[in-house]
Amino acid sequence: MIDEIRRKFADLHYEYSLHAVDQSILRRITRQEVEDAIRTGAVLEDNPTDKYGPSCLVLGFTKRGRPLHVQCTYATRERVKIITVYEPDPAEWRDHRYRRVT
Repeated sequence: MIDEIRRKFADLHYEYSLHAVDQSILRRITRQEVEDAIRTGAVLEDNPTDKYGPSCLVLGFTKRGRPLHVQCTYATRERVKIITVYEPDPAEWRDHRYRRVT
């Protein structure tokens, strides 16, 4: 799955949801950082029954080592849609990969 998403990103066949645009501005996450995260990323969670359509959560790192989570649609769409993007909160994530049990 990640290989297909990477291909779509490399061909610039991706788009941001309005929510993802807002969140990237608020969190100061650049387009280049999102592209870096996808290029280096791995799928953490697969959500085939997400209420708005199949999606996955990707963990990747920027060139400066900043961890990012990118929630996006499957690559089966013409364009991969970025649903949201954020830096994982250590209070909620262990090693950026595992959800902490609350």
